[in-house]
Amino acid sequence: MRPVGIVGVAQTRHAERRDDVNYAELAFEVVSDLLARTSWSHDRIDTVITASSDFWDGRTISDMAVQDVAGAAGKSASKVSMDGTFALVYAAARIASGAYRTCLVVAHGKADLGFLALGPDLWRLQQLQAELRAAGLEVADSYVSLTEVSEYAQGMPVEMREPRLYPQLPPEGKTALCFYPMSKRREVEQNWYSLPFDERKELMYGHGKKGREYAGRILQVITGSTGLDDWEWGVTLFAADPVDLKQCVYEMRFDPASAVYAEFGPFITGLLAPVDEVLARVGLT
Repeated sequence: MRPVGIVGVAQTRHAERRDDVNYAELAFEVVSDLLARTSWSHDRIDTVITASSDFWDGRTISDMAVQDVAGAAGKSASKVSMDGTFALVYAAARIASGAYRTCLVVAHGKADLGFLALGPDLWRLQQLQAELRAAGLEVADSYVSLTEVSEYAQGMPVEMREPRLYPQLPPEGKTALCFYPMSKRREVEQNWYSLPFDERKELMYGHGKKGREYAGRILQVITGSTGLDDWEWGVTLFAADPVDLKQCVYEMRFDPASAVYAEFGPFITGLLAPVDEVLARVGLT
């Protein structure tokens, strides 16, 4: 079996926001940096492996965003739906087999860990963010929103209203979560806010009816962010099985309230665990 070694490593620097680039351009930065460090060119690379996750990225065939800049055109290329470590092991196996001499591994992700904080004091929440920075963490992104009861759900019983205003998190047994921001469209033929209230209410009722098909499997927390952040709402979903998250979001996109009038921001997906376990998994202990 052929010996395998690592010739070079490069990584983009984490930043709170990079609105000037997309995923492909970020990959181009890191690949260009690696080639410059090693004085190599794409011609010396026999095969390419990318590591990404359709589920984590909120898109299908997520490797297509980086295949071209990784120099995969005309070469044997493969994707693993896990992290860069798994891709590295796969690359080593390919080289060790004797089928290839060199392999480029390109892995991307949105963050290593995240925090969901709820509380009545915005100053205390801001202090938490400052404390995380002081501990050496770099904030890749953040979102601010408030719990609320929808205008289309006024008059609901107290026992239904209180969990929306004061959710008890995390929900027992639901360790997979997905967060995404969203807004309603204001296009000429798709202006949500130009619709009569009763029509909007009817659309939202149908939207909620579809979501209630996942009662017991998914807990949903909707928070309002109009005037507080870049989008109008934040949606957080908790489930025991990540497949339920994927299926729920997929099915609800066919509902007219989403298909016609909704716009979605980036998806952030993760797994819940005790703080000590999370820190150990990302190598901070």
